[in-house]
Amino acid sequence: MSRRIVLVGATGAFGARLAGLLATWPDVELVLAARGGAALERLRADIGAGEVAVFDRGAPEGLAALRPWAVVDAAGPFQSSDLTLARAAIAAGAHYVDIADARDFVAGFPAALEAEAAAAKVLAVTGASSTPALSHAALEAITRDWRGIDSVTTAISPGARAPRGLSVVQAILSYVGQPVRVFADGRWTTRPGWSGVRRLAFPGLGDRWTSLCETPDLDLIPQRFAVRREATFLAGLELAPLHLGLWLLSWPVRLGLARDLRPLAPALRWAAGLFEPLGSDRGGMLVVAEGQGPGGEWRRARWSLTAEANAGPTVPVAAAAAVLRGLKDGRLAMRGARACVGLVTLDEIIAELAGLPIRTRVETWAAGEGLFRQVLGEALAALPPAVTRVHGPAAGGELRGRGRARSGRHPLAWAARRLLGLPPSGAYPELTVRISGGAAGETWTRAFGRSRFASRLSAAGGLGRFEERFGPVTFRFEADPVPRGFRWRFVGWRLGRLPLPNALAPHIRARAFEADGSYRFRVLTAHPLTGLLFAYAGRLE
Repeated sequence: MSRRIVLVGATGAFGARLAGLLATWPDVELVLAARGGAALERLRADIGAGEVAVFDRGAPEGLAALRPWAVVDAAGPFQSSDLTLARAAIAAGAHYVDIADARDFVAGFPAALEAEAAAAKVLAVTGASSTPALSHAALEAITRDWRGIDSVTTAISPGARAPRGLSVVQAILSYVGQPVRVFADGRWTTRPGWSGVRRLAFPGLGDRWTSLCETPDLDLIPQRFAVRREATFLAGLELAPLHLGLWLLSWPVRLGLARDLRPLAPALRWAAGLFEPLGSDRGGMLVVAEGQGPGGEWRRARWSLTAEANAGPTVPVAAAAAVLRGLKDGRLAMRGARACVGLVTLDEIIAELAGLPIRTRVETWAAGEGLFRQVLGEALAALPPAVTRVHGPAAGGELRGRGRARSGRHPLAWAARRLLGLPPSGAYPELTVRISGGAAGETWTRAFGRSRFASRLSAAGGLGRFEERFGPVTFRFEADPVPRGFRWRFVGWRLGRLPLPNALAPHIRARAFEADGSYRFRVLTAHPLTGLLFAYAGRLE
């Protein structure tokens, strides 16, 4: 049986993506609705399907004449929306789905419409988007058998070349600098929107700047999952000048010098367009949780999504498509009004993205697994036995072998070698490495003959990242599995807590691998101003 779906806001950045998905459904009559007739005709030509209807979501009196089975609101911004369209859909006897990510809109939706939707025997759903639908589905999937959850961090970072509708920009500016209620340190408090600026590692994308974002998840995740310590939602712009510039613009609002930044939306949208060539079309999302597993042991899990080739803007509408498919196929039999949490599973949402250049992955960590199990994840088990014996869960104790060292001739190379206790150039038939510690971090003490030096290794923000500290200087690396072992690449450094410019950093190349049944390692450090600083290599049994 054919179903008529009226898609309101069809020509917007997200509506057009949802239209492209629904146009492929053979048993659906798609009605593309928006204010502009010319834009609708272009969209219909692009997707090769659908009727068109010039329609104003603020004055939906003609909705019943379109004979909808379901109405989807993809227009926004929902921060300034009311329930007029939802009520019109219910009155027309149609299911209603929106992609709202506005905190107050989603919070008030169920109570306001439950009686009307139940009486009409329809399902009215709000928040069928990245937040709260996808974020909740991912969190539920990665913590399904846990005893308790201590903290949750959700983050989204679109590519700089992703489409930026005016409504999207207005939605962001609505909370920048404004007081945002968050659950942190085990209690409810307020923090300024777009505050807490920090770098976050997105798998497949690298580090990106993020800040506090106001979404329905700030309410729903602590309530639904009984989070004990902290639940935050972060958003980031790919390009640092745009992200940090918006943080600077938040200060007049924080200081009470400006009411809000929404009047700047057209200008800021234009300015972002100027920077677009400097960015990419790659975006990502992640959900990270820490807590207690089935037996009460410490657990950490991360779900992540990476979207290539400008596929990212389709992600926010995948949950809406999953809800509509569930209604169409009869799997969603409930009626009434509710937020889109627990309605569709992670697998059902991701299935709507099939065929797009989008990858997802889940990584888990548990107590007692060792430092490099946290860093390399499941890839550690695939490494040769000689490598896993040194870096696996049972790592520790003392290893012996032989090695060689080489030191640069520049005075700074000599000073660095003396400061860190590195061995002078030469061959060392007696090499000892002692490893102590565990999942929280490992201390490696290396003895090349009488020269002894130590460093402290610890995980650094997720899969692939770890830090190595030599005295007051800490280097951050990203580990990549390679044939017969893994290598680590330099990504940043700091002096104490002070970040140092990467442009001034030394070049570091390091690798651990198996050869002839033995554990081998090679480390080389150089600088453009000094040439070689030091290098050492060896084999251990």
